[in-house]
Amino acid sequence: MNADSKIWKEYWQEEVDAAFLYKVVANKTADEKERNSYLKLSDIEDKHAQAWEKLLKEKGTILAARKPSFKALALEKITDTFGTAILCDWLKREESSEVKSYLNLYKTSSDTGTKNLALRLAQDSAQHAEQLGKMSNTSTEPWHRQESGGMLRNVVYGFNDGLTANFGLLAGIVGASAQPQIILISGLAGAFANALSMGSSGYLAAKSEKEVYEKERRMEADEIRLMPELETEELAAIYETKGIEAGRAMSMAKEVMSDPERALEEKVKEELGISSADISPLKEAWVTGLATAIGNIIPVVPFFFWEGMPAAWASFTLAMLAHFGVGAARSFFTGKGLWKSGWEMLIVGFGVAAVGYFLGEWLIKLL
Repeated sequence: MNADSKIWKEYWQEEVDAAFLYKVVANKTADEKERNSYLKLSDIEDKHAQAWEKLLKEKGTILAARKPSFKALALEKITDTFGTAILCDWLKREESSEVKSYLNLYKTSSDTGTKNLALRLAQDSAQHAEQLGKMSNTSTEPWHRQESGGMLRNVVYGFNDGLTANFGLLAGIVGASAQPQIILISGLAGAFANALSMGSSGYLAAKSEKEVYEKERRMEADEIRLMPELETEELAAIYETKGIEAGRAMSMAKEVMSDPERALEEKVKEELGISSADISPLKEAWVTGLATAIGNIIPVVPFFFWEGMPAAWASFTLAMLAHFGVGAARSFFTGKGLWKSGWEMLIVGFGVAAVGYFLGEWLIKLL
């Protein structure tokens, strides 16, 4: 089997799996309209598999009987336990991945038949991903929840990380019966190191996000160039979801698509929902690092004014109140109740303190 046939066989198996999994979702969907839509998608994926079978046969490759892969069967079992939302989300990501794969095959293949098939399948996969997005809000809501809050979210989570980490460190040093100066210096050093660590992590995370954005932008440019009709329909559909009448939405989409640069900016804004100006690695680093430093310093403050157990108890009280407060703040991003989230975070902080204290006490005896 040559290299091309091996890749085509992988594509064939992906289409076989997709046809199988769409049927799985259809069988577990109560709404008749949605069930019929999933069955239609399954039929289209089945036709895709037939197209690859025909191409592979022409190239002399013999295929075994169609059957879902182990991964597809595992996803079916997961769906039995957790419902269809996870599988629908996975299918949407797979369809989006197929668009990229087929576009790449279209650009790199020298065989005319393969290029034509790859372009057609890329168009179908793009349509399927769009349709899945409309049918299943659950596939997009987790992303919105994760990103909601923006910079405020980074402040809350950076503060939380700094508070918990340094409080656990101080509890361990107190448990080891260290001198007051050692406790204070250790707390300050821990605060500085943890703030640098979180700041650098924030920088790298934002940099990675920016790189993903740029990659998605390049892919969008390829789609506009290679499948302008589909992109026009997709843009019109986006306008329709905003309440614009279908005929006017299509006219607007055609006008935008007449200018490739304008079309790219519009599609990036509407589909990715971000602009490169929104992503600043240095800003992310400063905000996350500073929030972490503030969280770090809270349990250290009492040791500037007291020594021994009075300082330890003051630090414990201050840290517990701060844990409850940051837990309550997290509820705005997690969707949990304010009091429940606050108490959960307080219990976590108490657990970290207890483990740190007894570990420090045990280590000092051991050494």
